[in-house]
Amino acid sequence: MTFRIAPSILSADFARLGEEVRNVLAAGADVVHFDVMDNHYVPNLTIGPMVCEAVRPHAVKDGKPAPIDVHLMVRPVDRIIPDFAKAGADIISFHPEASEHIDRTLGLIRESGCKAGLVFNPATPLHYLDHLMDRLDLILIMSVNPGFGGQTFIPEALAKLKAARARIDAHRAAGGRDIWLEVDGGVKADNIRAIGAAGADTFVAGSAIFGAPDYRAVIDAMRAELGAL
Repeated sequence: MTFRIAPSILSADFARLGEEVRNVLAAGADVVHFDVMDNHYVPNLTIGPMVCEAVRPHAVKDGKPAPIDVHLMVRPVDRIIPDFAKAGADIISFHPEASEHIDRTLGLIRESGCKAGLVFNPATPLHYLDHLMDRLDLILIMSVNPGFGGQTFIPEALAKLKAARARIDAHRAAGGRDIWLEVDGGVKADNIRAIGAAGADTFVAGSAIFGAPDYRAVIDAMRAELGAL
């Protein structure tokens, strides 16, 4: 399995965001995770398409564009999707509760030229996946309740990751596309091995990386734990 580390810039220093993105990718990160909150769907307000557009030129790894993974914690979602696609997003994910028509929203993301993902809060059941697997590139399991960085990992997320991994594996066995299984919330070097063992392949970490003095040391420690699987 290919493991990807996706630092959440929600925990970065916003006064020097471009530099932070460059530094964390140079330190070994694979994906830039971009948290969008609207103070309606979640009780916080963060960043929008203009910031994504400003960050895009800095999101480069080994001379190539690194994926920008936009997590929309907004309601409604459809209006803002084309704006993020134009701003340079590569992946756009949203919460099923925030869409009036989930299939249509997934189609809009793909029509806008991005990969599409669906996000599951701790209390959101996976049954939304029953008829949507062929429309997805990413499934994001929230291991905290969305809205704020720096929260503690909810252990029950491990069971949901295992269930989502079983669905992905069955989908691939039936000839379906590869789907990333991402986890977001409280991911650290001391729990990332258990999270990977539950089936995750893409790990969003905010304060665990940006709150440390040496980004590379944290990312290397995370990879070492995953390498023990």
